[in-house]
Amino acid sequence: MTSTPDFRLPASLLAMRNIIRFLWRTPTSAFGLIVLGVLILTALFAPWIATHDPYVQNLSNVLQPPGNGHLFGTDELGRDIFSRLVWGSRITLRIIFLVSIVVGPIGLMVGTTAGYIGGRFDTVMMRITDIFLSFPSLILSLAFVAALGPSLNNAIIAIGLTAWPPIARLARAETLTFRKADYIAAARLQGASSMRIIVKSIMPMCLPSVMIRLTLNMATVILTAAGLGFLGLGAQPPLPEWGAMIATGRRYMIDSWWLVTFPGLCILSVSLAFNLLGDGLRDALDPKQMNQR
Repeated sequence: MTSTPDFRLPASLLAMRNIIRFLWRTPTSAFGLIVLGVLILTALFAPWIATHDPYVQNLSNVLQPPGNGHLFGTDELGRDIFSRLVWGSRITLRIIFLVSIVVGPIGLMVGTTAGYIGGRFDTVMMRITDIFLSFPSLILSLAFVAALGPSLNNAIIAIGLTAWPPIARLARAETLTFRKADYIAAARLQGASSMRIIVKSIMPMCLPSVMIRLTLNMATVILTAAGLGFLGLGAQPPLPEWGAMIATGRRYMIDSWWLVTFPGLCILSVSLAFNLLGDGLRDALDPKQMNQR
């Protein structure tokens, strides 16, 4: 008898598959997955989804309501709003990606290092964190953008500089529960350096909680980016950023409701999707939930 080969997925892929299955079985988390999937696909295939050039102006076709070849109508310069929203998804996805790869590592490194080393270093780092947390994120982002200059890249930098403190606080709290564990003491007795213990032993344990917090923070990041764009300090014209589109359309919103309604719905949908997905991830990564599955 010949035995059939046993093909097994790696542990990381198997865990990811189980998490996605758990999220898909929950209606609210499934909604978040669908919205984010649509956002990613729209950003990837924007040239084929958009029906018009998002930058071409047609002054003979300004402020047209939805219909007549323009799914979401036209703006004050005759540009197709649907096409601008489609291309604007790339800007939103860029903000999400860049802020995530900046905020996550910085917050994780600061929190785990402060929690493990402790002492005066922990006190100094946490007081700096408290200073950042004492200001609303939008106000602090406005201050950084005012110093750096209005642009999309500077807005991303400003958001990244203001969004790491909650991650650091969470990572520090997790580290305080892990640093006296037996496996940490064993690694220390074997001669492992503090940095090796932090990177190899503590950070992987803090990663699930940090991912949940980062996902929940993305709604605030999107709203902050839209707020900066609305105030003219984020993406500059003619970039089709959703917050900037609301800012330019607010002057005509009484008679031309579609100028602010559709960009606002896009911001609302993506922000809500991240909140729902973060709640689902929190349940999926809960050990009690994992045992029930």
